[in-house]
Amino acid sequence: MRAIAFIVFAALLATGGPATAATYGTRDEAVAMVKRVQAEFKKDGAAATFKEVSDKSTKEFHDRDLYPFIYNLSGVCVAHGARPALIGKNLIDLKDQDGKFLIREMVDIAKGKGSGWVDYKWPNPLNNKIEDKSSYVERMGNYFVGVGIYKQ
Repeated sequence: MRAIAFIVFAALLATGGPATAATYGTRDEAVAMVKRVQAEFKKDGAAATFKEVSDKSTKEFHDRDLYPFIYNLSGVCVAHGARPALIGKNLIDLKDQDGKFLIREMVDIAKGKGSGWVDYKWPNPLNNKIEDKSSYVERMGNYFVGVGIYKQ
């Protein structure tokens, strides 16, 4: 019996406990979600995709702290999986708490090499605290789609 208890304890230590990394999405999961949004965009068009991305009940686009956001190349938010109040707003001049123009940087990546990662600070939808975030963005026609991970 003591050996079983030790094995269970050792297994918990090895996995980091019951609710650690599984609470947060990974870089690979963020990229995969961007690809799912792009597939939806190609299949069903812009309007349907924007609606699905902004609907929190769509599990395909809402997983733990992972959610997509879509902006046009002028910086107008057209869909947002966590903060629907941003939809329709031009956020090209939005700065994070460190003064970083995060949307400008995302637009520059989309217009330039077409995809990449941007680091900034943003409210985590799981706890509403401002946290370090890294988002993968990729051009999608006249838009870009992004999904970010919160750094731990």
